[in-house]
Amino acid sequence: MVKGIAHICIRVADLEATRRFYIDALGLTQAFAFVRNGETCGYYLKAGNHNFLEFFKRNPDEAVSGSPIHHFCLEVDSIDATSARLKKAGFAVTDKMLGADHSWQAWVNDPDGVKIELHEYTPDSCQKTGGDCILP
Repeated sequence: MVKGIAHICIRVADLEATRRFYIDALGLTQAFAFVRNGETCGYYLKAGNHNFLEFFKRNPDEAVSGSPIHHFCLEVDSIDATSARLKKAGFAVTDKMLGADHSWQAWVNDPDGVKIELHEYTPDSCQKTGGDCILP
């Protein structure tokens, strides 16, 4: 069963400008950062309860056409049960995997191709601990 929107992932040109807007101007707080090779490449901002905005720096050569929203994520109580229900309805769902944030995830596209991440938190999820997410 879907518990709520876990996060919306947005690709941005400038993480610092994004931070100034969402943290300094809007007053949101950072939950944790995504770190690759010792450098911050993205972060989660708290948007109330278990809701987050996820930002990643867009590659300079990445096309800017279309929406900067990469996907949205639904928090579910069971990845296994939700995946089984989607598969029974005829939709292709990826295998469950443990993400770098220590949360279970699976992916599905809606009929119009919108990417949807399914998320099941664990006790070690960065969303719960606030620890940075170290990416490979």
